[in-house]
Amino acid sequence: MADLKLTLACWNYDRTRALMDGSVRPEGIELTYLSLFPAETFQRMVRFKEFEVSELGLTYYLGTLGLEDPPFIAIPVFPLRCFRHSTAFVNTTSGIESPKDLIGKKIGEFFCYGHDAGVWTRGILSDDYGVPTESATYYVGGLDRTTRSDWVPFAPPSTVRVHYLAPHQGLDSMLDAGEIDALYSAVVPQSLLKGSKNVGRLFEHSEAVEREYFRKTGIFPIMHTVVIRNDIYQRHPWVAQSLYKAFKEAKNHAINFYRVQEANMHRLFMVPWLTEHREENRKLMGDDLWPYGLEPNRKALETFVRYHYEQGLSKRRFELEDLFAPEALVDHPTYGR
Repeated sequence: MADLKLTLACWNYDRTRALMDGSVRPEGIELTYLSLFPAETFQRMVRFKEFEVSELGLTYYLGTLGLEDPPFIAIPVFPLRCFRHSTAFVNTTSGIESPKDLIGKKIGEFFCYGHDAGVWTRGILSDDYGVPTESATYYVGGLDRTTRSDWVPFAPPSTVRVHYLAPHQGLDSMLDAGEIDALYSAVVPQSLLKGSKNVGRLFEHSEAVEREYFRKTGIFPIMHTVVIRNDIYQRHPWVAQSLYKAFKEAKNHAINFYRVQEANMHRLFMVPWLTEHREENRKLMGDDLWPYGLEPNRKALETFVRYHYEQGLSKRRFELEDLFAPEALVDHPTYGR
């Protein structure tokens, strides 16, 4: 029997590169890997169901589960994770010296209200710093150009004040000019990278804050998961386990590469102190700092699902076992390797 032909849309990550170059092949599947920037993948997948398998922001996946006929089922693979204290930016003239100073302020929201980075940032600020989600006014749009959000499978709750930018407006220039006081963004604004004196981070020493957050919570925030189109899954439920195993193997290829090249890291990459930085991360986060599967990620997933519900983006608080294909919740032993 010929292998099942599937197309996967996913960005070019080190942990998925073995799938892209074909050195890892999912059992029973002939996989075509399209390396697309996530924002493009999300829109094409949610609007048009264009791919059989794709990377998808966790917030958008939860949004599709509220539809009358949910189009996707996920597997517990997480291509992107990022700490989020470092992605809250402020106008330095707005009088924001601590997180509580965000109350009553104008805050930019990159891409759409409810994107993954914003959900995590608002949730953390509410849990740890007493900043209620409803206490600010949100301005939604692109950093330097108009973005469309008509495809997003949820809407802001009525309890939150949201304004959408005009075509000529961009959040980066608005932050620099003081037209908004802060910005929650998955992408670092150019004004900060170019050294504008008007733009800084809410947490000046954000890496130290994020490391302490991990020590306290054990959470490495999850941004994206991998989804299978439901029509494919219903006909071929075995693809969930096949893809899950392949993603794990591809990630292990990356881990093994770094392990073999440990002593040469500073020579292979244009990042000073990279070897020492990896050792520091290992001491804090362990050997597998990017786990797949449900159980190693239960706390992070439960936290995100709670934030999504508390922020009015989902109508019910999902049970984690309902999010993923049951075939991919079992880790089978591998022999002979």
